Amino acid sequence: MLVGLLTLIEKEAVEGKEYTTDSYFNPIQDLQGNWVISTQEMDQCTNSDYMWVKQLPLIEWTGYYIPTSGSTLN
Repeated sequence: MLVGLLTLIEKEAVEGKEYTTDSYFNPIQDLQGNWVISTQEMDQCTNSDYMWVKQLPLIEWTGYYIPTSGSTLN
């Protein structure tokens, strides 16, 4: 499954923002610590402020990031 790759700045820009009526971006971290959004969020975005997400690079989803004690990834 492919997902859209975000930088930390892009993640902070879209997090919790509406991408279409009553639907909100929900970036998550993958196993490598990458911030990503679903291709559904990318494809269904109609908010003119965030149309740039349609051009995000796609990467393979590797699973959910699971923090370990002492981890400093944000």
